[in-house]
Amino acid sequence: MIPYVRQFDFTYGRRDQVSPLIQRVIADNPGPFTFTGTGTYIVGRDMPGASVAVIDPGPDDEAHLHALLRAVKGRTVSHILVTHTHLDHAPLSRPLAEAVGGAPILAARPPRRTIHASAPLDEDDDADFAPDLVLVGGEMIEGDGWTLEAMATPGHASNHMAFVLREENALFSGDHVMGWSTSVVAPPDGDMAAYMDSLDRVLARGFSTIWPTHGPAITQVAPFLKTYRDHRLEREAQICARLAAGDETIAEMVPALYAAVDQRLWPAASLSVLSHLIKLVKDGRATARPEPTMAARYALASD
Repeated sequence: MIPYVRQFDFTYGRRDQVSPLIQRVIADNPGPFTFTGTGTYIVGRDMPGASVAVIDPGPDDEAHLHALLRAVKGRTVSHILVTHTHLDHAPLSRPLAEAVGGAPILAARPPRRTIHASAPLDEDDDADFAPDLVLVGGEMIEGDGWTLEAMATPGHASNHMAFVLREENALFSGDHVMGWSTSVVAPPDGDMAAYMDSLDRVLARGFSTIWPTHGPAITQVAPFLKTYRDHRLEREAQICARLAAGDETIAEMVPALYAAVDQRLWPAASLSVLSHLIKLVKDGRATARPEPTMAARYALASD
């Protein structure tokens, strides 16, 4: 079982000092995909005039904007960083940039807008988002006493970018890794093969702490990530077992695979199963008629 971490102290709109160089303000947008809400991180020293970076400003919410402006008052916002363009992460970036005097917005290039018509999610993209500077991974962003490294982590989204705080050996993981739940990997933009590759690269870095955009920090990083990875491989094996048992459609598989999960999450679970099946077909371990889609019929590949 994944050793989830779900308990932590917070109040909506309050600025909490969670490490020497990190403060967090949580937006009041709880839900089945956002947990307690979007956690916006402010990176930098808590001293007048210091430059800070803001990571994942969050949803288009006026109360959260005012909370962030209170949290950075007296300091200079030098950069606004966005892990990916989903609606609970990106929309407030431009209003915040304008409110603080034009701080540049940095993110990976937005994908073509994704709308999951068969299963509407908070995972849809902000169609209006446009970064001022496009990141590809490996860039260094610096301020007063802090250095952030852009780390490309596609999978949850094709343009997902995590950020490494080098001074604390910490990773702002966005939605790539979360302590309260597994990450949704929803086609057409989500890609399970890319996700697993990104997860292996995060594990190899040996981070001391992971700060997800939703929920509390992960401090037992290596064992958590290994179990997280094992869970994905186990789910893949379970899908193969359902195929071996005669299930041919995603609609048949989900109730069996996710019987213990809140049914509000089943639409997202269906997309995750699709992502696994796309990977299995690419790997030559399963077949799809006519091609891997939500409505396709699947079978194990013949030896």
